[in-house]
Amino acid sequence: MTNSDTAVHISADQSYLTVVKDKQEMRFHANWLRDNALDSKTRSTENGQKLVSILTLPETSLIENASVDNEDGLVVQFFNNQASYQFSVSWLKQNQYDIASKRNPGWINKSCTLWDQTLGSSIPSGDYPSFAADDRSLYHWLSQIEELGFSLLEDIPRDPDGLLTVTKLFGFARETNYGKCFDVRSEINPTNLAYTGLGLQAHTDNPYRDPVPTMQILACMENDTEGGESIVVDGFKAAITLKDESRHHFKLLSQYPARFSYRGTDGVNLQSKRPMIELGVDGEIIAVRFNNRSAAPFVDIPFDQMQEFYQAYRHLASIIEREENEVRFRLQPGQLFIVDNTRVLHSRTAFSSTGSRWLRGCYPDKDGLISTLTVLREKHEQPRII
Repeated sequence: MTNSDTAVHISADQSYLTVVKDKQEMRFHANWLRDNALDSKTRSTENGQKLVSILTLPETSLIENASVDNEDGLVVQFFNNQASYQFSVSWLKQNQYDIASKRNPGWINKSCTLWDQTLGSSIPSGDYPSFAADDRSLYHWLSQIEELGFSLLEDIPRDPDGLLTVTKLFGFARETNYGKCFDVRSEINPTNLAYTGLGLQAHTDNPYRDPVPTMQILACMENDTEGGESIVVDGFKAAITLKDESRHHFKLLSQYPARFSYRGTDGVNLQSKRPMIELGVDGEIIAVRFNNRSAAPFVDIPFDQMQEFYQAYRHLASIIEREENEVRFRLQPGQLFIVDNTRVLHSRTAFSSTGSRWLRGCYPDKDGLISTLTVLREKHEQPRII
């Protein structure tokens, strides 16, 4: 059945249908359509959660009839079920799974834009006071973080808990052994090398946790020392570069787990076992973990692969430290930067013992940020097609 813009065809065995919209074909199985019906008996109208179990649905659904009832409406009726189920064609397009070609391991979600030093003066940023006036400003700032994995924020509240005030705009801070907030400045007896004036290699934070903190905020309270410049590196770009330069090295770092550990204070012994480049089951790069300071002995690589694993490890480290991949900036009091800790590595140059450099940090969880961004996207734009 068709209208001027949309057509639908049922397969000969009636196990699936094909929707044609703007010359694009999308196939959907009957079982999938019945499971994802949007009627009030299948899903709660209040929260969208399913009201039926997969076991209460027919083991095999077949389509008796399907028709287009308006420009964006599709009505489907199944055998042995007199009810009709209506779907939005645009909703089907957002949720289509009829992918023509298989993706190779090491692909990046289309919401991400890779970057390097050429980002230059176009460092993403936002202005905290503007969030109160218009949530479009917050939407734009969160969108930058989703796309690039980091952003600066200007004119934040200057009190010690100002970064928590910012965090509450989109989510919640995770409490760890460092507390809900932690201070990054020189200490006489540091429990972490971050609490010294030493320069730090580009790294992701806390790879010894499972799950790892997914976001990190560092707010500048004081900074009048010499040095102490902040540096960020796109870990996804580094992983893609590694794959382009050596598929074998990429496979080693994504196939075998590394180990990380931390014992900084009494009662703390954190350990994890995860690959440096983590892939989803469909091959998507979903996380990078790299922290030389916290690396524990690697014991999960076969003997005959260990030498090559170390070559791959050094290769990735060399890519991360290439100047062409670094974006540098100097934080000033009243500024913060936020990074996606599953993607973006951060570091700093050494700073002098004269003056004061005081950053205050916390670990928000990314699910809160993505949830807030999705709500704002639905309010201001069309939903993103994954």
